[in-house]
Formats: sequence, structure tokens, C-alpha cells
Amino acid sequence: MTDVPEDTGPVKARPPKGAKTQLRVGRLVKAHGLKGALKLELYTDDPEGRFTPGATFTLQVPESSPWHGKPLTVREFRWMNSHPVAFFEGVDDRDAAEALVRAILWIDADAAAEPSEPDAWYDHQLTGLDVVRDGASVGRVIRVEHLPAQDLLIVKAGEREIMVPFVGAIVPEVDVDAGRVVVTPPAGLFEDLDDEPDEDAPSEDEPGEDAPSEASADAGAGDDARES
Repeated sequence: MTDVPEDTGPVKARPPKGAKTQLRVGRLVKAHGLKGALKLELYTDDPEGRFTPGATFTLQVPESSPWHGKPLTVREFRWMNSHPVAFFEGVDDRDAAEALVRAILWIDADAAAEPSEPDAWYDHQLTGLDVVRDGASVGRVIRVEHLPAQDLLIVKAGEREIMVPFVGAIVPEVDVDAGRVVVTPPAGLFEDLDDEPDEDAPSEDEPGEDAPSEASADAGAGDDARES
């Protein structure tokens, strides 16, 4: 489960058991068609579970919006050309859908709940963890991004933000209780690689194979003089 929480403070500052926290699960990005459908930007890796018919969300919208303070309930969720699209109760045409564009969807979730899968973490469990390489801290996880191919840990390292693929070969250990993730990144991910000279390229002092020597050039000049 990888929903993005509202509170992204230190992972060890956990709320009391049974306390609720707000989890951000999606954003409405564009009206789709004429029947009120909206395309979604997902902040969860379980869209079918989160957007099941009857699921209700708290909306983050401007106070001037007619939807301010109102819940939004899913009527239908589907994939259209690989894009997640949802229909909601009370949103029956394109004009109504346009009024919800850019709204952010939140749910109440048990902050103490653990993911059911052994190697899965909520985004709020990963955000704030130290990133350790060879025993030394090299940065801090500031957010998690979810792409179709894989998830990315966005690591703040000095003034840079580095995208670290969240795969076992690169992130072999996640220790939430210890407040860290261990990384074994490929060369060049956290530092710039020096340009290495091409050993096969000729140096400035050595002409290439196709370059004529001064002797052959002189010989050529002599041949030309004799022919003339």
C-alpha cells in the first residue's frame, strides 16, 4: 500500500494506536467524455481497491468551489486506453466534471495499520527515512513516485533530488523501525562519473592510421613535381 499521507514527519513519531490520518489517494486531472467521467492521477498502488463503487472521499478544493465541504462517492472505476477513469455520484455531465478538475481526493485510514504484504510499505512509512550506502548516510527519502513500470524513491542528497528505482537490486533493505533504507546504487546514480579517455583514439601527438606522415607527404610532393 503506497498512499501518500498528509503528515510526512519523522517515521518514529507514530500516532497513538487507533488514531486516524488522512491519506491522499488521487487527483482529478481532466474531464473525460460527456457523461461526467474524470481522469485520475493516482497516488495509490491499489486503485481498484481504493476506487471501488461506494468508496467515499474527502475533497481538497477551493472554498469557492460548490464541492467545498462535500464528499465525493465513486459510482464506477475503469481503465480507458491505459488511463484510470472514474465516474462519481452527482457528476453526470462534462460541466459538472470540469468543476472538479484539480481536486485532490483524501480518505481516513488507520495510521497504525501495516500493509498485508511482507515487502510493502505505505508511502508515509518510507518518507523521511535516511538513505544509507556503505554505512554512511547519503540523503533522505522525501517522497515516493509511482510509475507504471516501477516505484521511485525521491532522495534529497545535498541540493539534488535523485530518483532511485525501488527494486530489490538497488534497495535491498528497508528498516522502518531503524529509520533507514539501505541502497546499493549503480555507479553514477549519486555522483557524476569522470569522463574516461578513449584508449583507441589517437592522441594529439600521434597521427591516426589514415594520416600521412611528413615523409610520405614530401614524397608525394616530389612525385607531383616530377610529373609536372
